[in-house]
Amino acid sequence: MHRSVELVIALLGVLKAGAAYLPLDPSYPRERLQYLIRDAETGVLITDEQVQEVLGAEVARIVNQRREAAEIAAQREDEVESGVAADNAAYVIYTSGSTGKPKGVVNTHRGIVNRLLWMQQAFALQPHERVLQKTPFSFDVSVWEFFWPLMVGAGLVLARPGGHKDPSYLEEVIEREQVTTVHFVPSMLSAFIESGSLVKCGRLRRVMSSGEALSRELEREFSKGSRAELHNLYGPTEAAVDVSWWACVGEGGEGQRSVPIGKPIANMQLYILDRELQPVPVGVSGELHIGGVGLARGYLSRPELTAERFIAHPFSQAPGERLYKTGDLARYLPGGDIEFLGRIDHQVKIRGYRIELGEIEAVLSQHPEIREAVVLARGESTADKRLIGYMVSRGEQPAISEVREYLRERLPDYMIPGGFVWVERMPVTANGKLDRGALPGWEEVEGAGREREYVEPRGAVEEMLAGVWAEVLGVERVGIYDNFFELGGHSLLLTRVASRIRAAVSVDIPLRVLFDMPTISQLSMAIAAEQIKQADEVDVAELLEELQRLSPEEVRALLGSELNADFA
Repeated sequence: MHRSVELVIALLGVLKAGAAYLPLDPSYPRERLQYLIRDAETGVLITDEQVQEVLGAEVARIVNQRREAAEIAAQREDEVESGVAADNAAYVIYTSGSTGKPKGVVNTHRGIVNRLLWMQQAFALQPHERVLQKTPFSFDVSVWEFFWPLMVGAGLVLARPGGHKDPSYLEEVIEREQVTTVHFVPSMLSAFIESGSLVKCGRLRRVMSSGEALSRELEREFSKGSRAELHNLYGPTEAAVDVSWWACVGEGGEGQRSVPIGKPIANMQLYILDRELQPVPVGVSGELHIGGVGLARGYLSRPELTAERFIAHPFSQAPGERLYKTGDLARYLPGGDIEFLGRIDHQVKIRGYRIELGEIEAVLSQHPEIREAVVLARGESTADKRLIGYMVSRGEQPAISEVREYLRERLPDYMIPGGFVWVERMPVTANGKLDRGALPGWEEVEGAGREREYVEPRGAVEEMLAGVWAEVLGVERVGIYDNFFELGGHSLLLTRVASRIRAAVSVDIPLRVLFDMPTISQLSMAIAAEQIKQADEVDVAELLEELQRLSPEEVRALLGSELNADFA
């Protein structure tokens, strides 16, 4: 289901019945959705008319909330006695899997109730306040966004589907609905600040941040632009959303690149251990392990993987006590707080999404024309990180657009690399192992991402756009027919483009238009159309001169576009 009031009703209905819910994001490829349904042995599918045809009928019972609304409304309204117990499953959320297939994490009522009660104890959300629900419900941050305000009688504000990517829309809905609490992954928070939206949201009381390392620089930028509290949360899907917390103060942290993840929340324990499962001293890095009531039951129908990652608790005599091996590197700071240092494997976080690079590599390698594939996360800062796919062909190289479409049919959009590079062979070390560090950077590859002949900008607007794109994408030059996304762009970089366009030509182009017009040639026409609406006679003369540089086909497209319907 898409984000809607009906979705919230469905989630509550599933939990009241004593079942566990499995979120199926309609934006996922059909093949992936069908895999999740089969792998979870789904018994009942709740959907609506918009998405039912996408899934087929692979389950015993399909409930279409819209078509069956009258029948549902006629049911009894008695309290439901589900018989659910604290250790029963509450929800199953799938995460990226290193073997090439996603894996389902089974979380319990005990774990999520503990997490929600801690959050209320720590932040005391009041009934008159409002929480914005904007995280896609296939990610676990959505769990507290949905249920925390409902638990205490506060307001739950639902962002429109896809609205979580658009800073200007979020600014508008936060102010209009008087939202007091919102969550941002750090990369989106950076875009929200850069767009100028944060300073306009005066009613915000608290901003929660998680999903990526929060930099000290971003913490300071936030404190300059808002009087709201900023809180850094940390936790994997395998432990009921979050397990630690740090209240940001906007200062200090000398020698630290990132903000600490703090100390454990109620009824949770954190241990930093070496390879022998022994505690490390203060300041020494080790693998972070999690214990406590928030641990998930394990991975659905994956007993071997569950046993590998959920190990017997080495410091507890209680039967059945476990620790979860996070794969995260961390260290204790002198005051007892914990600092996150990175990963010990090839799992990455891109714009808050947890991605196993091995899953993308496995899908790429299944392409009949690709012999080998390696995927890396490139970029210095959190906001600049992007996935780059390196490929060795079996013979003739297929078009990059074909490779991208192949992945789009099998993976969610956030797992599709922003750039692709063909190499003759994969570099190896002296002992024959893959040398990932020797693979060329995106900016080192001539013509990376470009499948079209370079055509230089025509006129001031296209030159401005080419300069903005080159700066944002980190490439030397951009032609007017190059595709923003094929050059490695993504939604967060589009927000930077939008803010720079606004500053350069005083035109506010909606993010959806930037998505729909991914070339400079198209975007320059959108800007011209918007300028015409605002122009006086002198401006019109200049614009007409600009229009003369366009081809007849481009002028016809401009005059017939929906953006310029009034002018046409």
